[in-house]
Amino acid sequence: MTELVDSIESMEQLAVVWRAMVLDRNPDADVRDLPGIAVRWADCRFAFWNCITLTEAGADAGTTGERLGRAAEIMRSKKHPGFLWVFEDLLDEDARTALEAAAERAGLEYAFPGTGMAGDLLPVPEPAHPDLTFVRVTTDEHLRAYADINSRAYGFPLEDGRDGLLGSRLWKDRVHAYLGVRDGVPVTCAATVEAEGRLFVALVATAPEWGRRGYGEAVTRKALYEGARATGLTRATLHATAAGAPVYPRIGFTPNSPIRFYGLRS
Repeated sequence: MTELVDSIESMEQLAVVWRAMVLDRNPDADVRDLPGIAVRWADCRFAFWNCITLTEAGADAGTTGERLGRAAEIMRSKKHPGFLWVFEDLLDEDARTALEAAAERAGLEYAFPGTGMAGDLLPVPEPAHPDLTFVRVTTDEHLRAYADINSRAYGFPLEDGRDGLLGSRLWKDRVHAYLGVRDGVPVTCAATVEAEGRLFVALVATAPEWGRRGYGEAVTRKALYEGARATGLTRATLHATAAGAPVYPRIGFTPNSPIRFYGLRS
């Protein structure tokens, strides 16, 4: 039962945060709540802002297969590619067992794994790192640096990341986004944003040549520290990739729902 509650929280945080993110990127974004499916699709070049997720708790294999088919149909109607997020613990046991076969029938292919995490961990101490100074994102120059770090970390063309963030008012005003700067050069970044009584951590990345130095953890702590100081919130949530997953438990996050990301089969 705990797994289901955690998965519902993680899925709902995605739906809430991505609504704001995609509408900030594109006021005409496809933002719909359909039976068992949430569409949050900016249809921009930044693939993370093109998102569909399954929302039904306890979905059986038949229902899950139908939802996957509908999600793939929506994805095929879009100009730019994106991802279907499946929070595994929302599915019943039979649906989890049949998931890969059902995804294949729908024309979807597995892309990469993720993990939902949460914790009542705020406030955190103000962080410091001997190599870094922290700069809040308030200008388009900052946003470009933030986008480029994400693009390089996740293997996107630079223009794709820039299409996701440049010109954003939300990221300069409401998001607590920070760059970690080493010798005048931004090398790492993290952000937090308020979402239904929680502080959600978004788009943490470190330039590949500066990995394994604790930079990602330090800048994440900075974004959490400043976000908690501004909002007074005590609970934080996030969705981690495999690369980032080892970092967050050191801050106080507990892994909960496994996530599977799917794209359209090429």
